[in-house]
Amino acid sequence: MKTNSVADYFGSLVFDDRQMRARLSSKVYASLHKTIDEGKKLDPAVAESVAQAMKEWALEKGATHFTHWFQPLTGVTAEKHDSFITPSPDGSVIMEFSGKELIQGEPDASSFPTGGIRATFEARGYTTWDPTSYAFIKDNTLCIPTAFCSYGGEALDKKTPLLRSMEALNRQCLRILKLFGNTSVKYVRTSVGPEQEYFLITKEMYDLRPDLRFTGRTLYGARSPKGQEMDDHYFGVIKPRVQEFMCDLNDELWKLGVLAKTEHNEVSPAQHELAPIYATTNIATDQNQLTMEIMQKVAAKHGLVCLLHEKPFAGVNGSGKHNNWSMATDTGVNLLSPGDTPYENAQFLLFLCAVIKAVDDYQDLLRLSVATAGNDHRLGANEAPPAIISVFLGDELSAILDAIEKDEPYAGTEKKIMKLGVDVLPAFPRDSTDRNRTSPFAFTGNKFEFRSLGSSNSIACANIMLNAAVAESLKIYADRLEGAEDFEKTLHEMIRKTIADHKRILFNGNGYDDAWVKEATEVRGLCNYRTTPDCMPHLLDDKNVRMLTEHKVFSKKELESRCEIMLENYCKQVHIEANTMIDMAGKDILPAISEYADMLSGTVSAKRAVAQGLACRYETAVVTRLSELADAVFEKKGELEAAVAGLADAKDIIEESAMIRDTLLPKMDELRSAADEAETMVSSEYWPYPSYGDLLFSVR
Repeated sequence: MKTNSVADYFGSLVFDDRQMRARLSSKVYASLHKTIDEGKKLDPAVAESVAQAMKEWALEKGATHFTHWFQPLTGVTAEKHDSFITPSPDGSVIMEFSGKELIQGEPDASSFPTGGIRATFEARGYTTWDPTSYAFIKDNTLCIPTAFCSYGGEALDKKTPLLRSMEALNRQCLRILKLFGNTSVKYVRTSVGPEQEYFLITKEMYDLRPDLRFTGRTLYGARSPKGQEMDDHYFGVIKPRVQEFMCDLNDELWKLGVLAKTEHNEVSPAQHELAPIYATTNIATDQNQLTMEIMQKVAAKHGLVCLLHEKPFAGVNGSGKHNNWSMATDTGVNLLSPGDTPYENAQFLLFLCAVIKAVDDYQDLLRLSVATAGNDHRLGANEAPPAIISVFLGDELSAILDAIEKDEPYAGTEKKIMKLGVDVLPAFPRDSTDRNRTSPFAFTGNKFEFRSLGSSNSIACANIMLNAAVAESLKIYADRLEGAEDFEKTLHEMIRKTIADHKRILFNGNGYDDAWVKEATEVRGLCNYRTTPDCMPHLLDDKNVRMLTEHKVFSKKELESRCEIMLENYCKQVHIEANTMIDMAGKDILPAISEYADMLSGTVSAKRAVAQGLACRYETAVVTRLSELADAVFEKKGELEAAVAGLADAKDIIEESAMIRDTLLPKMDELRSAADEAETMVSSEYWPYPSYGDLLFSVR
């Protein structure tokens, strides 16, 4: 039984501000915070002092090794462990860790995805300490969050461009705030609270499914007699075994300083959600990567497997990750909250309009930031936002913007026309809007909820694009306002024009409605990129390259490499899935169908030997249909094999991804359809894999 309260051990494995304040001199502590808060250059002497304090703390906690913990473009984290030991002349060892080792490491860069930036024989790459994200201890190893770049300085990770995007947004926010007289603000940071959905199944069932082991999702599987139809799992009583998992998960996350707050059952059977409290975006990104890793480790201790694939089971909801995003000053002001004075409200509206403009101008970047082979199965599937990006504001805020656009009275202002900076906006409480689960990008009181991310995605990708796009909107506004003769008039006209120019992106209705798809694409001209091959090449559109390079978030070479890597990852993932389907069909499914049909045929022969002339209608009908399905599985397996072989003819990765979308995936669906029908007819004693019913309802 635990005797310590959560407050006693929260963050106990993190070298956080409490530890730095206690273990560093006041001078070193102040200098380090100049680097963390204001981006000042790190003094090597400060790094040396921090390294010594960090080492002593880690050794006290039982750590024996250290690692530069980074986020390459593989979708997971990476680490190379080095021990603290250094040989002593007398044959013993001493424990050492220098400022140089803290600041920089040198992992092999050749075996990570580089998109052509590095040749295989060019191995050198560097990891560089990110002092804005706290070091932590995991498995007796001091983990130091770092950026990862090539020998030539190009970013090979997700942290580097995220930090660049945060700084780009900070620069433009400070320009705008200065125009409103807010000169005391030193920096603006974006914050994120990423809600994490996941499935739990038993390890026993998982081990019997090659598709889950190789791809993270079921490639075959007939629907269970019961799924999510009764809505009885959502927010339902948590099963004891799951509750034990959640309790242990919370303990591990709290030790690592992760503010795990909310847990509950999700819509699908065996599906659950964890939501943390908000943190600065780069810290939230690190912690979400860590959360996914810890989820899987804790699940294993309980004889469970945590599935993070976006669509592990057909016919029931998949898993997403809601990215709750906002902007705040170092003085504690949320820039997406309405204020009490005319200027505060005008400032709020300007930042709100900057986000609206950003989402409309760069809807393609937001869509491709969440594009993966797994998420393609989920977006627009009546369980997640559609692939079409739109903004939900709610009725009240929409009415306010409509009144501003038309220069017409709004009821909340007692029939006065609102001139920004002159009239006070109507006071409306936080969270006065309803929620819209079908909206990809919804305003929820003082933040925006970007709901399109997949459950296995790093949140870095979406936040990079969001930060950069909003920075671009604010830059355009600042350029105009800084040279304006009449600030208030220019401000009013600029906001009014933004609303008029970008109202096509505003939609408060049902995103699942077929009528919306038609209206969005044919009337409003919004993008509808349903798959990764549809959207990913747009990363290299001129407008996107210009914006991202001008704000120094990416270089053109880095963008080209990322487009290549993301499409390569897509192709590799689906290629593995196709080969797994072929393997399962040939080795297990076809033999199972044949064996069961043979058994029934033998039953027919035995019955007729006893009683000549028996119709044996059941056995005959089943054998006939199974024979047809076996032929179909065999035929579709051959067609899929041919489609896989045909990928070798693609001249580049863009053509290969299109071939997968247009040919390979339809062939996979056809093979699955025949096999899944056969599963409904073959006795469970003969079928080689656990059923959906077994998988979804095995955890009690």
